[in-house]
Amino acid sequence: MLVILWGAIVRTSGSGAGCGDRWPLCNGDFFPHHPRLATVIEYAHRSMTGVCVLLVVALAVWTFRATRRRDRARRAVVASMVLLVTEALLGAVLVLGGYVANNISMARVVMQSVHFTNTLLLLGALSLTAWWLNVPNQLVGTEPAVDRSLTWPAWIAVLATIVMGATGALAALADTLFPSPSLQAGLAADFAAHSPLLVRMRWMHPAMVVVGSCCVLWLVLRVRSRLSWIVAGLLGLQFAVGIADVLLLAPTWLQVMHLLGADLYWVALVGLAAGVVWPNTRVADGSLTYRQT
Repeated sequence: MLVILWGAIVRTSGSGAGCGDRWPLCNGDFFPHHPRLATVIEYAHRSMTGVCVLLVVALAVWTFRATRRRDRARRAVVASMVLLVTEALLGAVLVLGGYVANNISMARVVMQSVHFTNTLLLLGALSLTAWWLNVPNQLVGTEPAVDRSLTWPAWIAVLATIVMGATGALAALADTLFPSPSLQAGLAADFAAHSPLLVRMRWMHPAMVVVGSCCVLWLVLRVRSRLSWIVAGLLGLQFAVGIADVLLLAPTWLQVMHLLGADLYWVALVGLAAGVVWPNTRVADGSLTYRQT
């Protein structure tokens, strides 16, 4: 999550080109010499990503040593490693392709959406790893009863949230590249024919939030567990922070808070959906066992 939040700092500060067009080296060096502030911000982001890689590798080794063959946690941690590699490669494409700083091309729009989608999948895979390793210790009431009719609502809620996140990433990019002098000017620019494409796409995020929230609440109201109410609460908090973000013209600190809330909400939703799609079953002695898929 720290890497994700620092990535927002990189974007809002325009520091994506802080290390030039070099990757993984920074301006051709392993350690930048006499760096500018933008270089420090971008280099810190790359360094944290490197630490994250080492931690995920260590997690994978530990998970394979601590679990049995075909354990679901093994599959989740392997997915985490694969998605972490693709995350780094997508970051490299952004830098090497010049899709940073003030680039407003359609290619950057696409890459930004793909990059954030991969970020959510990576965070989801790591969350599932922790979730399934900790199943015996979960709070009572977080695992809904097995109901196969909930599978589709769970998948729809997850997919709708991914689209909410991808459109939110584009809206945040538009706020960074084309800051509005006032709320009225910003709303007028959203529907002005002469506005840049990114600005005219901002309406997609609030529209998708309304649709996606209905999908998530559909799942929440059908499951009615402690975790489902946590998901609903975090979603409501995101509504409040999102409205404040619009009213205050998207200051950096509030964008970071909004992204943090989105990450926490996503982790909770992944846990809720996983409990529905891949539920645990109880054997006669009451102990938990995994239902293999």
